[in-house]
Amino acid sequence: MVREQYITTTPGTNLERPETQYIYNVGIYGWRKRCLYLFVLLLIIILVVNFALMIWIVKVMWFSPIGMGYLYVESEGVRLEGESEFLYPLYAKEVHSRKDSSLLLQSTHNVTLNARNSDGNVTGRLSVGPDMVEVHGQQFQINSMNLDGKTLFTVNESEVAIGTDKLRVTGPEGALCEHSVETPLVTAKDFNKELRLESPTRSLSMDAPRGVYIKSQTGNIEGLSNLDIKFHSSDGMLILDAQTVRLPQLPEGTSDEPGSTQGLYEVCVCPDGKLYLSVADVDSTCQEYSRVCQ
Repeated sequence: MVREQYITTTPGTNLERPETQYIYNVGIYGWRKRCLYLFVLLLIIILVVNFALMIWIVKVMWFSPIGMGYLYVESEGVRLEGESEFLYPLYAKEVHSRKDSSLLLQSTHNVTLNARNSDGNVTGRLSVGPDMVEVHGQQFQINSMNLDGKTLFTVNESEVAIGTDKLRVTGPEGALCEHSVETPLVTAKDFNKELRLESPTRSLSMDAPRGVYIKSQTGNIEGLSNLDIKFHSSDGMLILDAQTVRLPQLPEGTSDEPGSTQGLYEVCVCPDGKLYLSVADVDSTCQEYSRVCQ
């Protein structure tokens, strides 16, 4: 507000004219002042609310100078205590548990571990699902935990190698091999268990460059066949080395003459290799009972 004073005089009078005075009142008045106070109050309220929310978040999330909650940031990496749930893929160079506890990976569907190269392509994959465990890679290998690091099991496209000293099959049906099996030794689990090698629908052959050795320490060795059982030696001989050799199902030869009642028989061989029995006498009686060969 500006106020001016004016003084009128008549001509001929010598009065000093007062100087003009200007009065300025500086400030905000009225509704502007009330709006300013309201804005300042609103700003203070917002600051107080933000500070309270920050304190609440820090307390709920367990923020600390060394990490957040059970997640600790260390010089060697990140350490996570307790159970954790990951909603998206986890990328890490190394994942291991504490020294006094085991590492548990759990999922409602499956657990998949992928190995990638520098281009981002998957070079190996391990997937544990509800029905099966799948491994995708060029080679699958299991090594021993000993100092020598001996290879125990190896699988690739060309072969399956088992490096253990002994392979034990405990199933009641045994082991089913659709093709050949190479092994230096096949034994039963215990001495009181039988070892059976059979081929239900095909043939069974045992080949070795230096010989095949079959031994039973406490039991018998039986060879059963629906048709023929053949023992063939190209360069050597067939030796039956035993205290007693019995052939109970051999046919008995027949003769026109009445046989003796001594109860002793002679084993004879036909020209085609067939064996038969003839009644024993002082001399050979094979010729007399050779009608079996006809």
